[in-house]
Amino acid sequence: MEPLRIDIGEYVHSGEGANGESLFHRSNPDIMLKLYNQGAPLDIVINELELSHKVYEAGLPVPAPGDLVTDGKRIGIRFQRIPGKISFSRSVGDNPDRVEEYARRFAALCKDFHSMHMDKGQFSDVKVIDKGLLAASPFFSEREKEKISAFIDSAPDCDAPCHGDLQFSNAVIAADGSEYFIDLGDFAYGHPYFDLGMVLLTCVYDDEAFIRETFHMSKATALEFWRYFVKGYFGEDASPDEIERILRPYAGLKVLIIERNAGVPFPQFHNLLDGILA
Repeated sequence: MEPLRIDIGEYVHSGEGANGESLFHRSNPDIMLKLYNQGAPLDIVINELELSHKVYEAGLPVPAPGDLVTDGKRIGIRFQRIPGKISFSRSVGDNPDRVEEYARRFAALCKDFHSMHMDKGQFSDVKVIDKGLLAASPFFSEREKEKISAFIDSAPDCDAPCHGDLQFSNAVIAADGSEYFIDLGDFAYGHPYFDLGMVLLTCVYDDEAFIRETFHMSKATALEFWRYFVKGYFGEDASPDEIERILRPYAGLKVLIIERNAGVPFPQFHNLLDGILA
Protein backbone atom coordinates (compact mmCIF):
# COMPACT_ATOMS: atom_id res chain seq x y z
CA MET A 1 0.00 0.00 0.00
CA GLU A 2 1.70 3.16 -1.24
CA PRO A 3 0.80 6.46 0.48
CA LEU A 4 -0.52 9.28 -1.69
CA ARG A 5 1.69 12.38 -1.68
CA ILE A 6 -0.07 15.49 -0.36
CA ASP A 7 0.84 19.16 0.02
CA ILE A 8 0.92 19.81 3.76
CA GLY A 9 0.43 23.51 3.03
CA GLU A 10 -3.19 22.71 2.20
CA TYR A 11 -3.79 21.69 5.81
CA VAL A 12 -3.99 23.59 9.08
CA HIS A 13 -3.14 22.20 12.52
CA SER A 14 -6.14 21.49 14.75
CA GLY A 15 -4.83 19.39 17.63
CA GLU A 16 -2.25 16.86 18.78
CA GLY A 17 -1.85 13.69 20.77
CA ALA A 18 0.81 11.22 21.84
CA ASN A 19 1.18 9.65 18.39
CA GLY A 20 0.91 12.70 16.14
CA GLU A 21 -1.33 15.60 15.20
CA SER A 22 -4.64 16.24 13.51
CA LEU A 23 -5.13 18.76 10.72
CA PHE A 24 -8.05 20.13 8.75
CA HIS A 25 -8.03 20.74 5.00
CA ARG A 26 -8.08 24.47 4.30
CA SER A 27 -10.63 24.34 1.48
CA ASN A 28 -12.42 20.99 1.90
CA PRO A 29 -14.44 20.92 5.14
CA ASP A 30 -15.05 17.19 4.82
CA ILE A 31 -11.40 16.14 5.27
CA MET A 32 -9.48 15.59 8.50
CA LEU A 33 -5.88 14.36 8.45
CA LYS A 34 -4.29 12.31 11.20
CA LEU A 35 -0.54 12.73 10.69
CA TYR A 36 1.69 10.42 12.70
CA ASN A 37 4.93 11.52 14.33
CA GLN A 38 8.03 11.24 12.13
CA GLY A 39 9.47 7.74 12.29
CA ALA A 40 6.18 6.00 13.01
CA PRO A 41 6.34 2.46 11.54
CA LEU A 42 4.42 2.21 8.28
CA ASP A 43 2.88 -1.13 9.27
CA ILE A 44 1.27 0.42 12.36
CA VAL A 45 -0.31 3.18 10.29
CA ILE A 46 -1.54 0.72 7.66
CA ASN A 47 -2.94 -1.49 10.42
CA GLU A 48 -4.95 1.41 11.83
CA LEU A 49 -6.26 2.31 8.37
CA GLU A 50 -7.33 -1.27 7.62
CA LEU A 51 -8.91 -1.62 11.06
CA SER A 52 -10.72 1.68 10.64
CA HIS A 53 -12.27 0.49 7.38
CA LYS A 54 -13.41 -2.81 8.92
CA VAL A 55 -14.80 -1.13 12.04
CA TYR A 56 -16.66 1.44 9.94
CA GLU A 57 -18.09 -1.27 7.69
CA ALA A 58 -19.21 -3.20 10.79
CA GLY A 59 -21.50 -0.28 11.63
CA LEU A 60 -19.76 1.06 14.72
CA PRO A 61 -19.93 4.81 15.44
CA VAL A 62 -16.62 5.94 13.91
CA PRO A 63 -15.68 8.52 11.25
CA ALA A 64 -15.46 7.20 7.69
CA PRO A 65 -11.80 6.43 6.88
CA GLY A 66 -10.18 7.55 3.66
CA ASP A 67 -6.72 6.92 2.28
CA LEU A 68 -3.07 6.59 3.29
CA VAL A 69 -1.03 9.75 2.64
CA THR A 70 2.39 11.29 3.21
CA ASP A 71 3.83 14.79 3.15
CA GLY A 72 7.22 13.33 2.26
CA LYS A 73 8.36 13.07 5.87
CA ARG A 74 5.43 11.70 7.84
CA ILE A 75 2.69 9.17 7.17
CA GLY A 76 -0.97 9.86 7.82
CA ILE A 77 -4.57 8.82 7.28
CA ARG A 78 -7.35 11.00 5.96
CA PHE A 79 -10.75 10.64 7.59
CA GLN A 80 -14.20 12.13 7.27
CA ARG A 81 -14.15 15.37 9.24
CA ILE A 82 -16.71 15.58 12.03
CA PRO A 83 -18.09 19.14 11.97
CA GLY A 84 -17.72 21.01 15.24
CA LYS A 85 -16.42 17.98 17.11
CA ILE A 86 -15.34 18.24 20.73
CA SER A 87 -14.08 15.41 22.90
CA PHE A 88 -15.85 14.34 26.05
CA SER A 89 -12.77 15.30 28.06
CA ARG A 90 -12.69 18.83 26.62
CA SER A 91 -16.45 19.13 27.16
CA VAL A 92 -15.97 18.31 30.83
CA GLY A 93 -12.91 20.52 31.14
CA ASP A 94 -14.81 23.46 29.68
CA ASN A 95 -17.96 22.71 31.71
CA PRO A 96 -16.99 21.02 34.99
CA ASP A 97 -20.42 21.81 36.41
CA ARG A 98 -21.83 19.39 33.80
CA VAL A 99 -19.55 16.47 34.68
CA GLU A 100 -22.47 14.20 35.60
CA GLU A 101 -24.22 14.87 32.30
CA TYR A 102 -21.15 14.05 30.22
CA ALA A 103 -20.10 11.06 32.35
CA ARG A 104 -23.52 9.45 32.02
CA ARG A 105 -23.62 10.25 28.30
CA PHE A 106 -20.19 8.69 27.80
CA ALA A 107 -21.30 5.66 29.84
CA ALA A 108 -24.38 5.20 27.65
CA LEU A 109 -22.24 5.46 24.50
CA CYS A 110 -19.78 2.86 25.83
CA LYS A 111 -22.56 0.54 26.98
CA ASP A 112 -24.21 0.63 23.54
CA PHE A 113 -20.81 0.06 21.92
CA HIS A 114 -20.12 -2.98 24.10
CA SER A 115 -23.57 -4.45 23.41
CA MET A 116 -22.60 -5.11 19.78
CA HIS A 117 -21.20 -8.42 18.51
CA MET A 118 -18.13 -8.60 16.30
CA ASP A 119 -17.24 -11.08 13.57
CA LYS A 120 -14.32 -12.98 15.09
CA GLY A 121 -13.06 -13.80 11.63
CA GLN A 122 -12.57 -10.11 10.87
CA PHE A 123 -10.89 -8.92 14.07
CA SER A 124 -8.26 -9.99 16.58
CA ASP A 125 -8.93 -11.31 20.08
CA VAL A 126 -7.91 -8.77 22.72
CA LYS A 127 -6.38 -11.61 24.74
CA VAL A 128 -4.11 -12.55 21.85
CA ILE A 129 -3.10 -8.91 21.38
CA ASP A 130 -2.31 -8.41 25.08
CA LYS A 131 -0.35 -11.64 25.30
CA GLY A 132 1.65 -10.61 22.24
CA LEU A 133 2.45 -7.25 23.82
CA LEU A 134 3.36 -9.01 27.06
CA ALA A 135 5.72 -11.43 25.32
CA ALA A 136 7.49 -8.54 23.58
CA SER A 137 7.72 -6.36 26.70
CA PRO A 138 11.21 -5.83 28.19
CA PHE A 139 9.73 -4.45 31.40
CA PHE A 140 8.47 -7.67 33.06
CA SER A 141 10.38 -10.71 34.26
CA GLU A 142 9.58 -14.17 32.88
CA ARG A 143 7.88 -15.07 36.16
CA GLU A 144 5.75 -11.93 35.99
CA LYS A 145 4.86 -12.66 32.38
CA GLU A 146 3.68 -16.15 33.30
CA LYS A 147 1.38 -14.80 36.01
CA ILE A 148 -0.01 -11.99 33.85
CA SER A 149 -0.55 -14.38 30.94
CA ALA A 150 -2.48 -16.75 33.23
CA PHE A 151 -4.69 -13.84 34.33
CA ILE A 152 -5.40 -12.88 30.71
CA ASP A 153 -6.34 -16.50 29.95
CA SER A 154 -8.68 -16.57 32.97
CA ALA A 155 -10.56 -13.41 31.95
CA PRO A 156 -14.12 -13.84 30.62
CA ASP A 157 -14.54 -14.42 26.89
CA CYS A 158 -16.83 -12.22 24.81
CA ASP A 159 -17.25 -11.03 21.23
CA ALA A 160 -17.95 -7.39 22.13
CA PRO A 161 -15.98 -4.62 20.44
CA CYS A 162 -12.92 -3.46 22.38
CA HIS A 163 -11.73 0.02 21.46
CA GLY A 164 -8.26 -0.59 22.89
CA ASP A 165 -7.74 2.94 24.22
CA LEU A 166 -11.17 3.73 25.65
CA GLN A 167 -10.87 7.06 27.40
CA PHE A 168 -12.82 10.27 27.26
CA SER A 169 -10.52 11.97 24.78
CA ASN A 170 -11.18 9.24 22.24
CA ALA A 171 -14.91 9.83 22.02
CA VAL A 172 -16.23 13.02 20.45
CA ILE A 173 -19.48 14.92 20.06
CA ALA A 174 -20.31 16.54 16.71
CA ALA A 175 -22.06 19.87 16.31
CA ASP A 176 -25.32 18.04 15.55
CA GLY A 177 -25.03 16.03 18.79
CA SER A 178 -23.98 12.74 17.19
CA GLU A 179 -21.19 10.81 18.91
CA TYR A 180 -18.18 8.96 17.54
CA PHE A 181 -15.18 6.98 18.74
CA ILE A 182 -11.78 7.88 17.29
CA ASP A 183 -8.22 6.44 17.39
CA LEU A 184 -8.99 2.75 17.00
CA GLY A 185 -5.47 1.52 16.23
CA ASP A 186 -5.72 -1.17 18.93
CA PHE A 187 -9.29 -2.28 18.19
CA ALA A 188 -10.16 -5.93 18.88
CA TYR A 189 -12.99 -8.04 20.23
CA GLY A 190 -13.24 -9.30 23.80
CA HIS A 191 -14.76 -8.64 27.18
CA PRO A 192 -15.60 -5.00 27.99
CA TYR A 193 -13.45 -5.22 31.13
CA PHE A 194 -10.38 -4.90 28.89
CA ASP A 195 -11.76 -1.53 27.70
CA LEU A 196 -13.12 -0.28 31.00
CA GLY A 197 -9.70 -0.68 32.59
CA MET A 198 -8.56 2.32 30.53
CA VAL A 199 -11.49 4.43 31.72
CA LEU A 200 -10.47 3.61 35.29
CA LEU A 201 -6.79 4.28 34.60
CA THR A 202 -7.34 7.71 33.07
CA CYS A 203 -9.88 8.89 35.64
CA VAL A 204 -8.45 7.44 38.84
CA TYR A 205 -4.79 6.39 38.49
CA ASP A 206 -3.27 9.10 36.29
CA ASP A 207 -1.72 11.90 38.32
CA GLU A 208 -2.97 15.48 38.64
CA ALA A 209 -0.43 17.02 36.26
CA PHE A 210 -1.10 14.50 33.48
CA ILE A 211 -4.88 14.80 33.80
CA ARG A 212 -4.74 18.59 33.66
CA GLU A 213 -2.40 18.65 30.65
CA THR A 214 -4.05 15.85 28.68
CA PHE A 215 -7.70 15.93 29.70
CA HIS A 216 -8.11 19.62 30.58
CA MET A 217 -9.60 19.07 34.03
CA SER A 218 -8.59 18.61 37.66
CA LYS A 219 -8.14 15.14 39.07
CA ALA A 220 -11.04 15.84 41.44
CA THR A 221 -13.27 16.34 38.39
CA ALA A 222 -11.90 13.17 36.75
CA LEU A 223 -12.71 11.21 39.92
CA GLU A 224 -16.21 12.65 39.90
CA PHE A 225 -16.52 11.65 36.25
CA TRP A 226 -15.56 8.08 37.19
CA ARG A 227 -18.21 7.84 39.91
CA TYR A 228 -20.98 9.00 37.58
CA PHE A 229 -19.64 6.80 34.77
CA VAL A 230 -19.94 3.72 37.01
CA LYS A 231 -23.55 4.56 37.83
CA GLY A 232 -24.36 5.13 34.16
CA TYR A 233 -22.64 2.00 32.88
CA PHE A 234 -23.27 -0.55 35.65
CA GLY A 235 -26.46 0.81 37.26
CA GLU A 236 -27.41 3.16 40.07
CA ASP A 237 -26.72 0.56 42.76
CA ALA A 238 -23.19 -0.13 41.53
CA SER A 239 -20.38 0.72 43.94
CA PRO A 240 -17.51 2.68 42.36
CA ASP A 241 -15.13 1.12 44.89
CA GLU A 242 -16.23 -2.42 44.03
CA ILE A 243 -16.05 -1.77 40.29
CA GLU A 244 -12.58 -0.32 40.81
CA ARG A 245 -11.55 -3.50 42.64
CA ILE A 246 -12.75 -5.67 39.73
CA LEU A 247 -11.20 -3.50 37.02
CA ARG A 248 -7.90 -2.65 38.73
CA PRO A 249 -5.89 -5.48 37.07
CA TYR A 250 -7.41 -4.61 33.68
CA ALA A 251 -6.23 -1.03 34.21
CA GLY A 252 -2.80 -2.47 34.92
CA LEU A 253 -2.84 -4.39 31.64
CA LYS A 254 -3.08 -1.08 29.79
CA VAL A 255 0.55 -0.47 30.71
CA LEU A 256 1.40 -2.90 27.91
CA ILE A 257 0.09 -0.44 25.30
CA ILE A 258 1.42 2.63 27.14
CA GLU A 259 4.94 1.18 27.37
CA ARG A 260 4.86 -0.09 23.79
CA ASN A 261 4.08 3.44 22.60
CA ALA A 262 6.46 5.25 24.96
CA GLY A 263 9.33 2.76 24.95
CA VAL A 264 9.97 3.37 28.66
CA PRO A 265 8.60 1.70 31.80
CA PHE A 266 5.74 3.10 33.88
CA PRO A 267 6.30 1.35 37.24
CA GLN A 268 3.44 3.28 38.88
CA PHE A 269 1.03 1.30 36.69
CA HIS A 270 2.80 -2.01 37.32
CA ASN A 271 1.59 -1.64 40.89
CA LEU A 272 -1.98 -2.15 39.64
CA LEU A 273 -0.99 -5.73 38.81
CA ASP A 274 0.09 -6.55 42.37
CA GLY A 275 -2.95 -8.76 42.93
CA ILE A 276 -1.97 -10.85 39.90
CA LEU A 277 1.73 -10.98 40.69
CA ALA A 278 1.42 -11.79 44.40
